[in-house]
Amino acid sequence: MKIEELFSVKGKTALVTGGSRGIGYMIARGLVENGVKVYITARKAEACDMAAKELSQFGECVSVPGDLSSMAEIERLADFIKEREDKLDILVNNAGATWGAPFYDFPEDGWDKIMNVNVKPVFFLTQKLGKLLEASASHEDPARVINVASVDGIHVSSLETYSYAASKAAVIHLTKMMAKFLAPKHITVNGIAPGPFESKMMAATLAAAGDMIKASVPRKRIGVPEDMAGVALYLSSKAGAYLTGTTIPVDGGLATTV
Repeated sequence: MKIEELFSVKGKTALVTGGSRGIGYMIARGLVENGVKVYITARKAEACDMAAKELSQFGECVSVPGDLSSMAEIERLADFIKEREDKLDILVNNAGATWGAPFYDFPEDGWDKIMNVNVKPVFFLTQKLGKLLEASASHEDPARVINVASVDGIHVSSLETYSYAASKAAVIHLTKMMAKFLAPKHITVNGIAPGPFESKMMAATLAAAGDMIKASVPRKRIGVPEDMAGVALYLSSKAGAYLTGTTIPVDGGLATTV
């Protein structure tokens, strides 16, 4: 029951997609600082390499740039990990994008891009890395898949981000589906639904309406890196081993009480 053992992730290996910034970077840093070897991927190679260099100050982090909206890139990333690791303990499916437009102007490419980035890799990257996850999994210490959704998949956003909201609701239900069928293989699948956090995706929104957003959150603040790292460490550690098929809102009460 000691906290050092209950929440320890030391010695594990993880892959965090979209790990060069925002939520993914927060999760990657939390894992790296606590003894996890972390691979991060992102669409922009320079940003991915720079983030890995920064994170390597705290532990072991490897950059693997790639655009996971493409099946070929999903397979390339999976093959890269398979060539270097015999097992994978933690997979964080975080890579995402958003798109906003008025209802009558919303374009098809704004729909397809978001679904391809936010939903497709969650399923297919987990599928391609499934055997590596199984190799690390045991009855006592399951492998972990963590899917990053959003509170916009739980409540109705005030922004016209139709494909984004639909994609994040899809991630939440897909998390349940995968959890059901991967549980017998000793792989847990859970989600995190962030509310407002400081990130590139949220930067414009916070710049335009940051005070109003803070006021609307019951906790009266924006999320900080420790909030995100904490829940990821919980889900990745012994403390979270009996949890599967659920999505935890990390939102100061925004989607759950307002």
